[in-house]
Amino acid sequence: MIQGVTEFLPVSSSAHLILARAFFGWDPQQFGLAFDVAVHVGTLGALLYYFRLDFGPLLAGVPEALRGGGGTRARQVRAVVIGTIPIIIFGLFRPEAVETTWRTPVVSAAMLTIGGVGMLLAERVRRTSRGAGSITVLEALAIGCGQAVAMVPGVSRAGAAIVIAMLFGVSRADAARFAFLLGIPAVAGAGLSQTMQIVSKGGGAGADPGAVGLYATGMLAAGVVGYLVVKHFSQYLVRHSLDPFAYYRFALAAIVVVWLVV
Repeated sequence: MIQGVTEFLPVSSSAHLILARAFFGWDPQQFGLAFDVAVHVGTLGALLYYFRLDFGPLLAGVPEALRGGGGTRARQVRAVVIGTIPIIIFGLFRPEAVETTWRTPVVSAAMLTIGGVGMLLAERVRRTSRGAGSITVLEALAIGCGQAVAMVPGVSRAGAAIVIAMLFGVSRADAARFAFLLGIPAVAGAGLSQTMQIVSKGGGAGADPGAVGLYATGMLAAGVVGYLVVKHFSQYLVRHSLDPFAYYRFALAAIVVVWLVV
């Protein structure tokens, strides 16, 4: 449920999982990579189901995109493809620190704060209300870089993509839609990466054939909760700002600081 809620809200799922484990003393290796894969499959399923009616038009725009056409569908296809490139590169060559020294409550609190400032800034300097179909190749590349940086706990993949798109003048709702579309290959890639780690370890890494019920429960919970969050968050952003999420990030960061001191 934590994964399903925070994967699609601009509050950082990785930070919440790190902090939940730290606060409550959960063992991060209790279920292993197999459980992580199941949860990512659930969130991927949520995105695929939510955008099920969009895939036809997007696929129809692929030939035009390959020909360099300037139609709305072709531009969206190119933007998604270009925006996905940075996270692929960062995923292949990311610093070892991302998986070790950076996955701490301190880093999470710092990035939660920085991300909150970014949201408040985006809400106050937005110049226009462009649609997602107007995103250029260079803008898509910048948004993709923000999504890649979100591998650092506390940044938030969805939050970074939405904020950068808004700074380019894209409306909140359209920025969120583009961020969620970018999330499909990103979440699928994360699940594939974890699957490859399991295979490289000979099928181990916490894959317990007797725990199929646990994996199914995690996948279902992440999928159902994730779908509800994507649906209602998209509707929320049509008329509401990101300010509450920024203030939530500040409050959570403050709680982490107090917890660390005490």
